[in-house]
Amino acid sequence: MTIKRAYMDHNATTPLRPEARAAVIEALDVLGNPSSVHTEGRAARALVERARRDVASLVGARPAEIVFTSGGTEAAAMAIHAAGAALGVKRLIVSAVEHDAVLSSAEASGLPVSLLPVDREGRADMAVLEAMLAASGGPALVALMHANNETGVLQAVAEASALAHAAGSYLLCDAVQAAGKVALDFDALGADMMMLGGHKIGAPTGVGALVVRTGLPFAARSVGGGQEARRRAGSENVSGIAGFGAAAGASINGLGALSLLRDELEAGIARRAPDAVFFGAGAERLPNTSYLSAPGMDAETLLMSLDLDGIAVSAGAACSSGKIGKPRVLDAMGIPDELSRGAIRVSLGWTSDKADVERFLESWLRAYERARVRTANMNTGVTAGGTREVPLAAVES
Repeated sequence: MTIKRAYMDHNATTPLRPEARAAVIEALDVLGNPSSVHTEGRAARALVERARRDVASLVGARPAEIVFTSGGTEAAAMAIHAAGAALGVKRLIVSAVEHDAVLSSAEASGLPVSLLPVDREGRADMAVLEAMLAASGGPALVALMHANNETGVLQAVAEASALAHAAGSYLLCDAVQAAGKVALDFDALGADMMMLGGHKIGAPTGVGALVVRTGLPFAARSVGGGQEARRRAGSENVSGIAGFGAAAGASINGLGALSLLRDELEAGIARRAPDAVFFGAGAERLPNTSYLSAPGMDAETLLMSLDLDGIAVSAGAACSSGKIGKPRVLDAMGIPDELSRGAIRVSLGWTSDKADVERFLESWLRAYERARVRTANMNTGVTAGGTREVPLAAVES
């Protein structure tokens, strides 16, 4: 009998929601191009605009502020391009824990890039941001994520937006991880632009959005047709957009109840592994995310062990998969190598249940005990076979 796997990597991608699947299938039967004026075209347009309203409702924006994209990465590139081409931005201030999509677009922009430091909990330093904004160099675009994809730590976006605007600058908010997990209000956050990704809330991959504040000057990065109010050329991905809208509607109540499961997971580890560390636990976090480690653990070995036990987690950002090295986010937080090398991220979602947490605890704690024995043997010079290692110098003498 096949045992159900415990999928606990929702921050990487979330399983397709039934509502999104149904919307995609419905849209695939709609023939028209949403830019066409005939009956078939108007039917496709109706699906796109319904989804636009649903996505806008999820994040407290106006439908006209939603620009559909292929995902959060494209939205970041579009926003940074528009900042330089239409807003007169002369420099970029990027938090040290931003997603690689933002950092890479910033570095490719040709504009000077300054990193905004974070504290031990992963929170951006607002006093330093104010000083950076006051420095000479012209208007800036501040890039500050709402929730970190690895630690789940929430940032003071509204405060940062107010500081940016007071200095004649702008703010881009990466809300890819926050959407559908915590309440979002685009107006209240004060951001000028905001990134969203569909597959993080149970939509298909390959669809996302950039939210652009009403009246904000904007320059398209891709040109051609007049789609998306001339902000992003190319025929819309009707089926993907329909799925995105349906997932947004299904996510409107958030995932706050998952905090009980997350807290149970962390308490279960803390009872048996008192030296375990939960990164960012001293700050406000997403209710579904736990980024943890313990001395002596190795992330690569641990991931393989958990996978063999039927549990899917990650060592950090999914976009860095295939290369497990020192986590950049933990480095920015000042976490020592001893802990960062064993760090893994557990992220729950709409399919998660208590049985998943129990399986994870059992598997992780077994790995923890093995690591403790291994460390103790190394300290006493005993090999895995039970023999004592003799220093080379003693043999040579």
